[in-house]
Amino acid sequence: MKKVRAWQLLVFLAPALIIYSMFSALPLADTLRLGFYTSNDAGVQSFVGLDNYRTILFDPDWSAAFWNAMWNNVKFFCIHMLLQNPIGLLLATLFSLKGLRGARTYRTLIFLPTLLSVVIIGFIWQLILSPLWGVGEKLMGLVGLADWFGPWLGQESTALLTLSLISVWQYIGIPMMLIYAALLAVPDEVLEAAHAEGASSMRIFWQIKLPLIYPTLGLVTILTFVANFNAFDLIYSVKGALAGPNYSADLLGTYFYRTFFGYQAQIGSPTMGAAVATLMFLVILGGVGAYFVMVQRRLTRYAL
Repeated sequence: MKKVRAWQLLVFLAPALIIYSMFSALPLADTLRLGFYTSNDAGVQSFVGLDNYRTILFDPDWSAAFWNAMWNNVKFFCIHMLLQNPIGLLLATLFSLKGLRGARTYRTLIFLPTLLSVVIIGFIWQLILSPLWGVGEKLMGLVGLADWFGPWLGQESTALLTLSLISVWQYIGIPMMLIYAALLAVPDEVLEAAHAEGASSMRIFWQIKLPLIYPTLGLVTILTFVANFNAFDLIYSVKGALAGPNYSADLLGTYFYRTFFGYQAQIGSPTMGAAVATLMFLVILGGVGAYFVMVQRRLTRYAL
């Protein structure tokens, strides 16, 4: 076997390293640096250490909005974990059954919203749920639930939940396909041996299939966590940067947007925005780190 030389590795790795450095590593490093500075009206920056972070976390004029966005993000993530991933597991299990008619068609239809633009999804659901011209009330009336219909996107108590359900509906195809692929990878010999021993289909799922796909379920969980704490586009396309009513649907992404770019009466501050972005990065990094330390080590024993 021919020995690979160092210059050959460098030649093949250089394009990826250059692109990653230019568009990911360097902007991230500069964002972390910018969070330690402040700028005056002339744009002159000066080093202030941790003052920006103290302001965001403890100043009453800033902290209330930050912790509100953080709490909303936690709820947004929990709704996805409690609905999106379990339903994705259920659908993947059904589609992995042999002999299911129309499985390919159903998989395509369920995965299709994932491919659509978030702006289109947000606009369509605004039309459907509009109390003035939407078809939501009429559709619920067909099954006798018209009295339950309300302006869900316009109420503080229901805006975040409604947006979360829209997001679940759009992205449920991703965990479904990941888990479906993992279920197909379960060796047929193991399943046939279990059937030969007289194990029921339910017992095979709980005691054989499910433990074998634990690593994939862990991957789906961490992908859901990262995506939800980076969420911005759906909230912005439906509710705007204010994420109303009264910031009830505000997430860290929309809070960062208002802080960095400014919106209406709020003046944008790149340095404060960089501090918010750094806090978002630390939250995601902490969640991913905790997953690998506390969960991933236990799941590796189930890997095939």
